[in-house]
Amino acid sequence: MSTPLSAPPVRLLLCDDHAVVRAGLRALMSSADGIDVVGEAATGEEALAMAARLRPDVVLMDLQLDGGMDGVTATRRLTEDGVGPRVLVLTMFDTDADVTRAIEAGATGYLLKAEQPDELFTAIRNAASGRTALSPPVADRLLTRLRSPCPALSPREREILGQLARGLGNREIARALFISEATVKTHLSRIYDKLGVETRSGAVAAAKERRLLP
Repeated sequence: MSTPLSAPPVRLLLCDDHAVVRAGLRALMSSADGIDVVGEAATGEEALAMAARLRPDVVLMDLQLDGGMDGVTATRRLTEDGVGPRVLVLTMFDTDADVTRAIEAGATGYLLKAEQPDELFTAIRNAASGRTALSPPVADRLLTRLRSPCPALSPREREILGQLARGLGNREIARALFISEATVKTHLSRIYDKLGVETRSGAVAAAKERRLLP
């Protein structure tokens, strides 16, 4: 009678710009069954190159990276063709804007660095199988947002949001809408408050998620 073969280990690539964090994660993963760290990257560019060479199943990706490419851009590049590795974000940041940008970029999951080791191991295995993995606080925030009604933006705020989505700056928006830059800033502040974000990119991401843009 043949003995069933065990599943191959999950091939994991670490991407974090802090060497101490990478060393800690590698040491932590050595205690997990079925997870094999195949490489470490310090930048988004390194992660892309190493993923192409090492063919990991999962990339554990930090969002804030030194260098030219942040974690969101690297995630989008890794997942855009649909045949690359799964990307599991591991970060200290859990703002609505960060979560939205990462998931829209193609991340399979979003975890916080405060996770317990066993939860992290389970999330990595789930990600390798294509299952979504979210930290409980992140899942709660997403559910709360989905259950809450869409914020009511004024016609002018929607106009300005549309200009933001085109990549225009405050001065360009003011010229396009024949209003002052001060008025643009006032409307932007109100838009940020209504969408629960703090940045221009966060406002655009949140607006797309809630279908507030045409």
